[in-house]
Amino acid sequence: MKAIFFDKKLNFVRNYPTPVPGANEALVRIRMTGICNTDLEIIKGYMGFRGIIGHEFVGVVEKINGKTQRLIGKRVVGEINCGCGTCDWCVKGLKNHCPERTTLGIVKKDGAFAEYITLPNDNLLEVPENISDEEAVFTEPLAAAFEIMEQIHIKPADKILVMGDGKLGILCSLALNLAHVDVTLTGKHEKKLKIAEGQHVSTVKLKDLKVRKAYDVVVEATGAAEGFGMALQLVKPRGTVVLKSTVAEGRETNLAPVVIDEISVIGSRCGPFKEALRALSGKLIDVKPLITGIYPFDRAEEALRKAAEKDSLKVIIDFRHG
Repeated sequence: MKAIFFDKKLNFVRNYPTPVPGANEALVRIRMTGICNTDLEIIKGYMGFRGIIGHEFVGVVEKINGKTQRLIGKRVVGEINCGCGTCDWCVKGLKNHCPERTTLGIVKKDGAFAEYITLPNDNLLEVPENISDEEAVFTEPLAAAFEIMEQIHIKPADKILVMGDGKLGILCSLALNLAHVDVTLTGKHEKKLKIAEGQHVSTVKLKDLKVRKAYDVVVEATGAAEGFGMALQLVKPRGTVVLKSTVAEGRETNLAPVVIDEISVIGSRCGPFKEALRALSGKLIDVKPLITGIYPFDRAEEALRKAAEKDSLKVIIDFRHG
């Protein structure tokens, strides 16, 4: 099969072995896959991953190794964490924290920059007909945005700041805006901020943002190592900082403000796919303006370069062509 695998460098091949689904797994033929900042960080060395990268996808189930066959021929998206199924975390429904888990394209499992993947049947969700392939690619990052509201209680009077006008930052602001609270998105790029403005989110250029402790919740989605330190300068005492960035490089941060201001710090990653699909199907969030470009596989190297450019948002690789 066609695939992009990483082993100290990127390799673009057409003869990678097609995976074989294990017990209670499905074989999914990829239609489209999105390039995420995490993928770009893996190329820089994040997580020490070796294998096929990529975890945002929409595809069609071609084979199921298991009793339930209802998804064969259906378009699906898939939750990316695969737990052992038997540990305390999995039994509690928290497979995302299973110590033995694999994660699609990130930890010990080949990912979605390929014609085929395998995932447990229970990880797959059927995509409603009124969601296009291009929109469905956003299910995983949009679910990560909705995870914020799964983790913390947003009060009606809360002032919320989302830092970072990249893909995830914009999606976080759009998801939080559905809760009808005071949300502001800040970033460096006027063109990106206008996407959020077009869906009724308040924005402010980073250079115009007053650095003061004015926000009950600060969502750090800058993708920069220094983002956490800045978030601590913006959150109110007894406020909450939600960390969304995954970066390969480290940065020393003074944690004294966390203690002095009694700040809650929440790490946040994968989220509820059903909520994301519901928002996409109900046209509550329009993700299409975030698409920078769609490239066939034979231009995948160009697609990855484009995704790394500062002005890019979502770049998609189309495995139906090339």
